[in-house]
Amino acid sequence: MKPNRRPANPCFSSGPCAKRPGWSPAVLEGALSGRSHRSAAGLARLVEVVERSRAILGIPTDWRVGIVAGSDTGAIEIAMWSLLGARGVDMLAWENFGEGWVTDVEQLKLPDVRVLHAPYGRLPDLSEVDPARDVVFTWNGTTSGVRVPNGDWIAADRKGLAICDATSAVFGMRLPWDKLDVATWSWQKSLGGEAGHGMLALSPRAVERLESYTPPWPLPKLFRLTSKGKLIEGVFRGETINTPSMLCVEDALDSLRWAQSVGGLDGLVARSEESLATIAAWVKTSSWARFLAEDPATVSSTSPQLEIVDPWFAGMAWEGRFRTARAMARLLEEEGAAYDIASHRASPPGLRIWTGATVEPADVALLLPWLDWAWDEARHAAKAA
Repeated sequence: MKPNRRPANPCFSSGPCAKRPGWSPAVLEGALSGRSHRSAAGLARLVEVVERSRAILGIPTDWRVGIVAGSDTGAIEIAMWSLLGARGVDMLAWENFGEGWVTDVEQLKLPDVRVLHAPYGRLPDLSEVDPARDVVFTWNGTTSGVRVPNGDWIAADRKGLAICDATSAVFGMRLPWDKLDVATWSWQKSLGGEAGHGMLALSPRAVERLESYTPPWPLPKLFRLTSKGKLIEGVFRGETINTPSMLCVEDALDSLRWAQSVGGLDGLVARSEESLATIAAWVKTSSWARFLAEDPATVSSTSPQLEIVDPWFAGMAWEGRFRTARAMARLLEEEGAAYDIASHRASPPGLRIWTGATVEPADVALLLPWLDWAWDEARHAAKAA
């Protein structure tokens, strides 16, 4: 039967993600629209974004944190194009975005690259990562629902840099900053912010690499973090390389203030973990769905992906499975129960539910009966066709 209650907020997209509870455009009324980001007031807002992010995430005081262009993609590409090539690099790829960073490295034509692959639903063998080499990886594989469970595999005495695309992990998971050298993220994921702006955090070891190594390829202006062999400190003091949107800055500040109001990182992580626990309890009793992540320790708490395991569905050709999963997503959207939860086009056909901290756990609980309803509807329609 069709459920009679819907989530109060049906936004379960994995990016851009749901705005924080209670958000309205009114929070932007104080934005410095029409003001220069280089004015004293504009610069103060940018610095506030950086310092609030640092405080909530527990980023060490000796790390540099800056706002860059191009969302998380821009941030991770700045890091790779500026830092890689000084030594060999291990690339970890188990989902679409990790594969994308492999493509970047191929275009840089680095002489010593190893790619450690794993299929969707699994992690590569992390014990194979060489601490003498740089390593580039996503902490949370948004398109597979698989996350790194911890940083134990990263050597404390590593010689290489650990470069982490953390965009769907920060503000929803705890990161071991002592095991990382670079972390990147965007406002549009766990903060529910607007797109186009990225964040770049650099450890002292990463800064040392920047100041001692010059890559052999030209760097566009948007990627340049050094001048005459020295770090451009202004980039990490709110002096952005290009012009940011002050409307987006105001929105990010609103999200950061909200994050602090719900208990900071502890509160944010608890909200995501509660939503995951609710889905996990439902999966245990489901006859047709399970997590795509094979190891329970690696199931994402912000972007869990559901695999459809019904024997009839599994026996269909890929095109039929794709159409059925997409039909479920359309039904949920038409009913106003869930928006944009079809799995990524590159991943196995299924459903992906954003459960970052801006999503109310109560809405996740209300969504689950709708998933059962949509499965029954789409299955019967496909069999009748």
